Amino acid sequence: MRKLKKSIVWILGIMLLVWGALYATDYDYLLKGVRVVYLTGHDTAFIDDHEYFENEVIPESNSPQPWALHSDYNTVEATSKLNELNSEFGTVAYLIIKNDSLWYENYAEGYGTESQTNSFSMAKSVTSALMGKAIEDGYMKGLDQKVGDFIDAYKDTDLTVGDLSSMSSGLDWDEDYKNPFGVTARANYDDDLAECILNQKVIETPGQSYKYLSGNTQLLGMTVEAATNKKLAVYLSESFWQPMGFEQPALWQVDDEDNKLVKAFCCIGSNARDFARFGKLYKDHGKWNGKQLLDSAFVAKSIKPRFSESPEYGYGFWLSNHLNKEIFVMRGMLGQYVITVPEDNVIIVRLGHQKGAKTEDPFSHDFYEYIEEAYKMLEGNS
Repeated sequence: MRKLKKSIVWILGIMLLVWGALYATDYDYLLKGVRVVYLTGHDTAFIDDHEYFENEVIPESNSPQPWALHSDYNTVEATSKLNELNSEFGTVAYLIIKNDSLWYENYAEGYGTESQTNSFSMAKSVTSALMGKAIEDGYMKGLDQKVGDFIDAYKDTDLTVGDLSSMSSGLDWDEDYKNPFGVTARANYDDDLAECILNQKVIETPGQSYKYLSGNTQLLGMTVEAATNKKLAVYLSESFWQPMGFEQPALWQVDDEDNKLVKAFCCIGSNARDFARFGKLYKDHGKWNGKQLLDSAFVAKSIKPRFSESPEYGYGFWLSNHLNKEIFVMRGMLGQYVITVPEDNVIIVRLGHQKGAKTEDPFSHDFYEYIEEAYKMLEGNS
């Protein structure tokens, strides 16, 4: 018994020393990471993690606009390959929208039309849209607006909001999701996100080449807030959630209940039907049911590559020419996709627990297969 008590005392002592060391070295955010991920039985971020974070609520629209149901709604069964993919990678929602009508819809594991799951980096497309809205509303002059005009830490740089949106900032940021001591992990779990971001220096000439960095979008969101003098969640509500008739409320994770700075680079909790609305908005050149919410020239620029040597990215959107079609994509780290094919008036939404292994291609193999199987279903019904 004495040995047991002594062991417990030693363990508690070591835990206190570790706890004190983490706080003393400003790595205490790791404690939250352990609590949110490992103590919930996971080994990485997961789609239902919003309940472990503080959130800003984005209310549903006062004038909801449900998607119309296609005359062939759910009359075609999923292909065997699609069923295999969905099972292998834990798909919880898979939608095909044709001609602005729900053509196919399937949910799994108890998820449904009202389920709030994490967007992860699909939020980058939303933040870029909010930048476009800030330009539309006159808060910013254009894509060449200097970040330093609103954020003092960057007043001596040539960094622009367009550079942030197109992932060409030159910031000193390490996009490493596996390093618990890295800036990406700190940004997700720290209680002072602004301090984390404003410590990032511009170390390469902005606007010269593409390099995907989550810090770009976080700084972009902070710049939009400074320009509009509005919290990003509030600006999202009044700019898009309300006029576009979002049917369900959403959550946007914040760093702390006092700071309430949203994670602009990730973490909007919403559902498949509502996420799809951004695909329709950009497909329709910034119009929503006849009302121009975003400048059509901005939208067109957003879904084209800024750099010819990096054709996979525009301004806030991923790009693909799979099946020889011009496709733009909202994308999250676990295989969250809003895939829009304007020429065919098709939007494909996939939400789930994981995606395929990383390849040399801009997308994992399952992304291409979600598109291919959707077209097999559509063609089989034509």
